[in-house]
Amino acid sequence: MNVQIVLFDGFDLLDAVAPFEVFTAAAMYSSEDIVVKLVSAEGKRLVTSGVNDVQLQAVDKLNIHDRGIIIVPGASGSIHGHGPDAIPIKLKEAAETALGSMLKKAMDSTEILLSTVCGGSLILAMADLIEGRHAVTHHLGMELLKATNAIVVNARVVDDGDLVTSGGVTSGLDLALYLVERQWGPRIAHAVEQLFEYERRGIVWKNDGITPQEVHDEHVIEAASPHNLTSIKDSIDFVGKWNATITTPIGKLTVLFDIKNRDGKLSGTGQHGEDIVPLDDVSIEGNILKWAMKVSKPMRLTLKFAVSVEGDIISGEAKAGMLPSSKLIGTRIS
Repeated sequence: MNVQIVLFDGFDLLDAVAPFEVFTAAAMYSSEDIVVKLVSAEGKRLVTSGVNDVQLQAVDKLNIHDRGIIIVPGASGSIHGHGPDAIPIKLKEAAETALGSMLKKAMDSTEILLSTVCGGSLILAMADLIEGRHAVTHHLGMELLKATNAIVVNARVVDDGDLVTSGGVTSGLDLALYLVERQWGPRIAHAVEQLFEYERRGIVWKNDGITPQEVHDEHVIEAASPHNLTSIKDSIDFVGKWNATITTPIGKLTVLFDIKNRDGKLSGTGQHGEDIVPLDDVSIEGNILKWAMKVSKPMRLTLKFAVSVEGDIISGEAKAGMLPSSKLIGTRIS
């Protein structure tokens, strides 16, 4: 059984080292031959972490044909800004290397259990690999993970069959101990827990069992929001076709928005290339028009827009989770 822990430029140290320690200890207690390696998509090299430039040696190239477990850590760096040190940028850069295509092939293999720590699930999401799959990431990245159309679950570890993801940083310990139990049984996992003097946290979420019923507070009365009651007067400035450019931290989008008012209700579409998608949840708040829209480039995301109009100029921003806001500017063409 091979356990490969993937290193990439900007990786988080604890995300990688904690599972490495757990599986190395499990190998001592197991009669099976368990090989634990730090690898990279490029092969044997020194790989620099995201904080303090600590280097770890990748001893081999990621082998997507080996039966076993692949673990993808997250990145460390700044959680703000557009610069090269920002965590979302590091994750996107990792997804755009050879690692992205290798992980795609790994997901297609029935011999591999793919797992992630922290932002590792975002690398998969940015490579368009977990749309519609149950997953978790660091709490700061949950909105971004949701925006990539993964099914987010607020749990320490999420088991979705051949994909097992875990939350932020220290959850790498819980992930690795759970995988040890799943592969080699609870006695080996318990022995490692005792050695490390660490007890796992939380319940591993799986998509089985009885679905919990929704609990409603009978004393809460929801009133219709006035922001959703769009009048013709409020919306007339937004109606028309708009040729807009959206500048994101990971690329530019040119989108043709077609916004219409039908019986006092706004609707519309956005066209990017040959893709035409509907605008969802269109509403007006004051002089701000809001909507959500799914895009496929530069990556699959659900962007949330907030724009205003001055004459024939439309401007505002689009947001997806922890990614920095994307600026939108455009002109009315009809």
